[in-house]
Amino acid sequence: MRYLEIAVPEGRRRAVLDVLEDEGIEYVASDETSGRARTTVVRFPVPIRAVEPILDRLSEAGIDDARVVVIDAETVVSSEFDDLLEQYSHGGASGVRTSRQVLRTKADELTPAFSIYVVMLLISAVVATAGLLSDSPAVVVGSMVIAPLLGPALAANVGIVTGDDELRSTGFRYQVVGVAVVISASIGLALLARLAGLEPAGIDIVVVAELQERVSPNLFSLAVALGAGIAGILSLTRGFSEAIVGVMIAAALIPPSAAVGITTAWGMYGAAVGAFVLVVVNVLSINAAALLTLWVAGYRPQGLFEVSPTRTATFTYATIFGVGLLVLAAPLAGITLVEFQTTQLNSTAEEAVDEVLEDPQYDGLEAESVEVRLDDAYPLRSIDRVVVTVRGLDPGPEPELGERVHERVDANADGSPIVEVRYVVAEERGNERADRLTVTRTVDGS
Repeated sequence: MRYLEIAVPEGRRRAVLDVLEDEGIEYVASDETSGRARTTVVRFPVPIRAVEPILDRLSEAGIDDARVVVIDAETVVSSEFDDLLEQYSHGGASGVRTSRQVLRTKADELTPAFSIYVVMLLISAVVATAGLLSDSPAVVVGSMVIAPLLGPALAANVGIVTGDDELRSTGFRYQVVGVAVVISASIGLALLARLAGLEPAGIDIVVVAELQERVSPNLFSLAVALGAGIAGILSLTRGFSEAIVGVMIAAALIPPSAAVGITTAWGMYGAAVGAFVLVVVNVLSINAAALLTLWVAGYRPQGLFEVSPTRTATFTYATIFGVGLLVLAAPLAGITLVEFQTTQLNSTAEEAVDEVLEDPQYDGLEAESVEVRLDDAYPLRSIDRVVVTVRGLDPGPEPELGERVHERVDANADGSPIVEVRYVVAEERGNERADRLTVTRTVDGS
């Protein structure tokens, strides 16, 4: 329930009371004197679902200059209120949808002061960069908890559907600034780590597991951001845990932004582009999902042919988000396809190696591992080679082995991948076996 207190300017008392009486609302009205003029203060309890329609009716009646205070009410004991509750619950349980007016206030409250916002993001960027460089999932998760990204992500879209231009522009400005701050801080910290020798220069830094999944994103990356946007709006409108949802939104933005900074500091600009594409896709996904969820939840202009100042803005931003996602989905789809082909080729190669090694002439050999490797052309990588490692007491290079494996792989794969056979020589030491040498032979089929 909610308890509303409306300070009505002089001469508007009757218009307000007519609306309340028409709705069947119990009220208490008293004439009071403020610092400026004599006003009428009207107080009354209403179900949550009634707040928005009643305030809309008051607005339609020309009561736009009234001061309205909405307060949470624990309980109301009144037979007339029970009838009102039944009316607005449509025969079912009482509704919990937050009114547009309260929604706007909550979104604004979740957006911190700019200075605090920047400081918290700088701390989050430092933690995320350290976590990615050290390949520590726990530290990366810690960076997500710190980041105050929930408010800006929700404020922008609440501002769109409620026609609050200031809230909308603040939300989008905070999002852009937030991403820029994290990327800039990550570049600085990664450069310091590289120059200090904490992470040696010249290595392929993206082999770190926490980085690799963010510099070559696939279509499944969209699921996290879309889910975060939907959950964020539901937390705002239905009272779910906002802290947990805030971590989810940060998970879609903080680590990829830090990955952009790290790969830029390492001069791996292709990987940086891949991570930045993921950041942009996640920003668009969060906003698109939030806007769509608000629309489905009923926060939209009513009436198909109604001329509303928010209708054009809602459709415009929805179109921008949708087109942006469609354009960026193309490279993500290409990466997803390569990953699917890699998995398929890996399975094919394993079967081919097992079949070849069944030949009696290779009785002394056993398959150690089969790995499909991609090239370093981030973010749109392609299959580079199949690396087969075999082990034996005295294998020696077997020219026919590589050729036969290549034949089998080539017959079941698109294109003609290079097959690299590595021989791990082992020696017996009592009951133990120890590796002592590795010999490599490469077959490309040319």
